Amino acid sequence: MTFRAAAHPYFAGSAPRVFAHRGLHLNAPENTAGSFRAAINAGATFIETDVVGSKDGFAIISHDTTLERISTRTGLVSNHTAAELADIDLGGEGFLTLAQALEQFPTARFNIDVKDANAIDGVVRAVTDAEARDRVLITSFSAQRRRATIARLPGVASSPSATEFLVIAAAARLGVTPPLPLVHALQIPERANGMTFVTERLVERYHRAGLEVHVWTVNDEVTMRRLLGLGVDGIVTDRADIALGVVNS
Repeated sequence: MTFRAAAHPYFAGSAPRVFAHRGLHLNAPENTAGSFRAAINAGATFIETDVVGSKDGFAIISHDTTLERISTRTGLVSNHTAAELADIDLGGEGFLTLAQALEQFPTARFNIDVKDANAIDGVVRAVTDAEARDRVLITSFSAQRRRATIARLPGVASSPSATEFLVIAAAARLGVTPPLPLVHALQIPERANGMTFVTERLVERYHRAGLEVHVWTVNDEVTMRRLLGLGVDGIVTDRADIALGVVNS
């Protein structure tokens, strides 16, 4: 079986893979240098993260487009410059730019969810300047944002948007070759909206199309072991420490 992913440097090394979801944030705020460092120290190679555009055009590491949940401030991330965001307290640390993350963690491979269109320029600039095209995967819930970003980073690894995946999943259920819009992996929930997307048969069909399968967000050992038994290639988790123990066992 030939995997599209197998030919891409991002997927070098053996599966299953552990993706530290927003880092390992047991003792550090999510999506910060501290959480990324904790994940890497635990043995993680892959960091799942998110980016939002700043007022001055930087890709800022943040899951939310607003400040309320992650700080004592209110308003939009995009209303602030990168320097201003670095001074906002997230729990002992400030916001990090994607460029800083790529520089500070040169051995990590980053799985980047582009959260708004304002982040696209910053993502392209950060990845290009760091010569990091081989160690990032670009995705987005928006097909438009995903395609706009990867168009400017030719050859970069990618996983589909939500709507793109639904087409792939429907084809897999029918047992026909799905359309593959420049993707290497499927990063999906096991179930959503009453539908199951991960079964042994579906995983086999995704594999037949040459795609890796990464399931999010899985935090308990029993579910991790069950999914790995179905043949999935990666676990996206808040508990990279637990997942690494399962994989290594």
